[in-house]
Amino acid sequence: MTRAREAGLDLVEVDANGNPPVCRILDYGKWKYEQAKKERDARKHQRGTMIHEVRMRPRTGQHDIDLKVRIAQRLLAEGDKVKLSVMFRGREMSHPEVGQEVLDKALSQLAEAATVEKPPGMEGRFLTVILTPTVKKPVRAREPGTDSQSEEAEEPQEAEEAAAAATASVGAAAASGPEITQEAEDTGG
Repeated sequence: MTRAREAGLDLVEVDANGNPPVCRILDYGKWKYEQAKKERDARKHQRGTMIHEVRMRPRTGQHDIDLKVRIAQRLLAEGDKVKLSVMFRGREMSHPEVGQEVLDKALSQLAEAATVEKPPGMEGRFLTVILTPTVKKPVRAREPGTDSQSEEAEEPQEAEEAAAAATASVGAAAASGPEITQEAEDTGG
């Protein structure tokens, strides 16, 4: 504690259960600030799945259904969930089977790109279904004149490098104990 006071730093207990207990001399406020900054940066670069809603009506024409399906396919390809909704108004509420037909047309076109997470059901005046993207790896277009065997050999290396980089960044962000830099050790005496 006297060495920490002389250096103007804090004595932080890292492992109380160790034999002997492990302590470090560091600037605790600065360490907390750096940890909070790392967490903010990690959250900034995180991308959660979003639910996008695509709305239709019972009297939606086939061309418009095709357009809505293309929009839903694009959203699913980006990895987001899609909520298909058919909105009823007035007397349309008395014939939900018409809206179900529109929803079935859209679902049949989206069968390859999505799986049904929540089956169709009425929520007020909306007939809704929630779709999640199928887990398929996007196919890259091969350039003419490339050897397919050498390209297949390169892909696992790229995947391993990307996985190693992701693991390193997650490991650095999730470090539970304070890190000692060379300066902290030198100023400690």
